[in-house]
Amino acid sequence: MRSARLLALLAAPLTLVGGCTTFESIGSQMASTVGLTEAAPRAYTSSAVSQARRTGIAVADEPYAARAGAAALAADGNAVDAVTTMFFTLSATYPVAAGLGAGGICLVRDTNGRVVEFDFLTRQPRGGGAYAIPGAVRGFHDMQTLYGALPWQRTVGPGEAYAATGFAISQALAARLAESQNIVRLDASLAAEFLDESGQPRAAGTEARNVPLSQTMTQIRLDGADGFYKGATAQRIVAWSGSQGGAITIDELTATAAKQTAPRQRRTGGLTAWLPGPGTGAGAFSGALLDNLARSGGNEAAVAAAARQTLAAFGVASLPRDLGSTGFAAVDASGQAASCAITLNGPFGSGRTAGGTGVQLAASPAGAAGLASAFLAPVLGVNEQGVALAGAGAGGPNGAAAMAHALLQAAQGRQLGRRGDLRGTGNAPYDTVNVISCDREACVALVDPGAHGMGTVAEIVTPPVIKP
Repeated sequence: MRSARLLALLAAPLTLVGGCTTFESIGSQMASTVGLTEAAPRAYTSSAVSQARRTGIAVADEPYAARAGAAALAADGNAVDAVTTMFFTLSATYPVAAGLGAGGICLVRDTNGRVVEFDFLTRQPRGGGAYAIPGAVRGFHDMQTLYGALPWQRTVGPGEAYAATGFAISQALAARLAESQNIVRLDASLAAEFLDESGQPRAAGTEARNVPLSQTMTQIRLDGADGFYKGATAQRIVAWSGSQGGAITIDELTATAAKQTAPRQRRTGGLTAWLPGPGTGAGAFSGALLDNLARSGGNEAAVAAAARQTLAAFGVASLPRDLGSTGFAAVDASGQAASCAITLNGPFGSGRTAGGTGVQLAASPAGAAGLASAFLAPVLGVNEQGVALAGAGAGGPNGAAAMAHALLQAAQGRQLGRRGDLRGTGNAPYDTVNVISCDREACVALVDPGAHGMGTVAEIVTPPVIKP
């Protein structure tokens, strides 16, 4: 049973006194349970590192999403358009960790240098139950309406198309399908999409599609967030939830809002850094983690120790292996940046698809994976030249710790230019870190060295000059 302190991690800001609880008090059993390791992962994937020529760049755990984000940038979109496009694409191509039923946190730096935090975490219905009230569609809609440059329809369309016409399962998704097959088997919609004729998870390269999800996205494309939180889609979600013992009400769905707030700002070495604010569990955890890591000197060997120390201070003794989370980021040619981390509170969320919608609802934050949102770690770092770092750790304490380590390395003047410059999470693909590192001339996308993500440049094609 969770302690009051654990519940408070998700509900309210916390102040920690560094050093009051040592990581040794957790013991090696706890460290193993939450997947903390001293060594970086030994397996490296072949995902490419991309360098931008100041045309914009995107990075994500799943290649289709990264490409879709870069395409939005190439179409004269900005960083917010890119992350919004990546979210809807991930909802189709990476539903184990992203979806319309999810919640999360984004940080946005506009062209004037102002940084805003959007909080749209999942909520537990007043009546309880196993299914969360989703916040992600509202959050990305509000953010893109305020800061995006492209028509809303353009950001939803790629994900809608992948869901409707199908896509070849990526290595990133295949790796998590193999581990989540028992969840997939219990839901008819998931089984139809991701299991083959013999009942085994579909391999990378085989096709998957989710037509009901594409139809839900069509409503969102046409009607904005109201296409999800009102009308036929909302009524289907409520009716299905009630039939399955859930307690989501139409009033709660309709009232779903994204909170705009000031993120935590701190000067760290040569960078001004922004992290989630202290009003969320993510802000409380990432702030305390960064403090503990900075006091230890911030070197690679200290990362796991700082994560253990922070977990111990919050009383976290065990975590599910897969919390169903992912992080992604984009930087555009104007200097705008956006970094997001989202979660379904478990692989495929509740593991149940709301009838007729194609949407896997997130598990209630009161459930076993309810701490997932505390480990969302979107980060932005700026120096006198502009954006120096944009990235996100997600999935668990490893992802948050790897993101904090990358931030401190950049703050100390180290140029992060290769995948190996990131400290791998040690628990990929469940906990991951994805980073865009920039200097005066270019930006480089770095994906977690133990996972299967991708960084992609917005390739803008210049028409040939026809001489008279």
